[in-house]
Amino acid sequence: MQERRTDHRRPGRRKVLGLTGGAAAVLAGGGAIRALGVGDGGAEAHAAGAHTERAAAPQDALGSNFNEEPRGMTPAILDDLGTRWVRGFVATPRLDSVAAPEQPAIKSLLSFAAAGYRTVLSLKFPYQDQPLPQPGTSAMDTELARVDKALAAVLEKVDILIIGNEPFLETRAEDRAGRLNPFYKAVTAHVIAERARRCGADCSTRLYMGALNRLEKPEWRTPAVESWLAHVKDTPQLDGVDLHPHVAAIEHAQQYTDYALPRIRGDQRFLATEFSLVHWWKEHWTDPVPGVYATRYGVPAGTAFWEEVRKAAANPFPQARWRDLLMESTWFASRQDWLTRQVRQFRATGRLAVATYGTLQGPAMTSDLGPDKMPWLLNSLYANLVAQRSADGSLAHNPAFYEDFRALQ
Repeated sequence: MQERRTDHRRPGRRKVLGLTGGAAAVLAGGGAIRALGVGDGGAEAHAAGAHTERAAAPQDALGSNFNEEPRGMTPAILDDLGTRWVRGFVATPRLDSVAAPEQPAIKSLLSFAAAGYRTVLSLKFPYQDQPLPQPGTSAMDTELARVDKALAAVLEKVDILIIGNEPFLETRAEDRAGRLNPFYKAVTAHVIAERARRCGADCSTRLYMGALNRLEKPEWRTPAVESWLAHVKDTPQLDGVDLHPHVAAIEHAQQYTDYALPRIRGDQRFLATEFSLVHWWKEHWTDPVPGVYATRYGVPAGTAFWEEVRKAAANPFPQARWRDLLMESTWFASRQDWLTRQVRQFRATGRLAVATYGTLQGPAMTSDLGPDKMPWLLNSLYANLVAQRSADGSLAHNPAFYEDFRALQ
């Protein structure tokens, strides 16, 4: 049963102007930096990205996530949402062809850090199609050289560095039981040593391991996952673990913390830098649009929901039409309290450090839209690629989650 939601709408909200998802460049935030608020451990605002002392560990923070696509993410977006936290990831092979400070995700996070925002970077090691390097090999040396490039750019600048993005999904199935743990243990040891060498024991950049997926499925709770969590527990320099509960039900997300937290130290915390109901959306992606919606907008009866989304991606709908499409679909409207309930569930553990949620729709979400597409775009807090902007230029919102995200700050 869904909780009833009280109306947390804030009067006179700040407008986000002139942005189109996937098109606007990241702007460095200038001007005065206000003090950090609830959810960032009581630390004061950073001065121009310089971390003169280690801030208190964050707890219960809720921020924005842009994954690998920072275009359109600006201080105005974060301020509109009321958050001081932002997360992205970089695939390490990209550092072969571009200097780390100029790589888009890293460059964006460095800009946010310099403007006083709190930042999280995940290092992604994409080995779905090739063997994971093993310690002591030239392939491992190549990977560690990439890691060093990232470390030189971000240590003492980003608040949290996550070693790994989604290891068990970004590794060949045949490597998960054998090669995966030696690889990630070697990378972790290298990062810990380099952090100590570059910025000492009081380095302001905290380290986490990340991230675990599909823990709601018993077949994914393997001996390799147990070993991975044991390594987190046994490594005192690690602050905890990242979890990515992309699920079909809030009860499934509960299984992530129930499984992972008892397997790490009591003083360690968890991140949830990605989480969503995308698998619930996928179950209904091919459902017909609501009859009342079809009648109101002259849509042929039986039109699949995804077909209507494809129309909106090609020619963005007026905001009222996009809202009606979502909120008249009972499978979507029945989950409108999900974000509030999910964040409360995370916080109820007493061990949430930072959770970050998908913010802008990106071009990859609307490319090749079809019945088999994962509907990531339904998660985003802004409907910037499928709904028209307001007359004042502000972006359309997710009618279920935008206001709740702000209220959770």
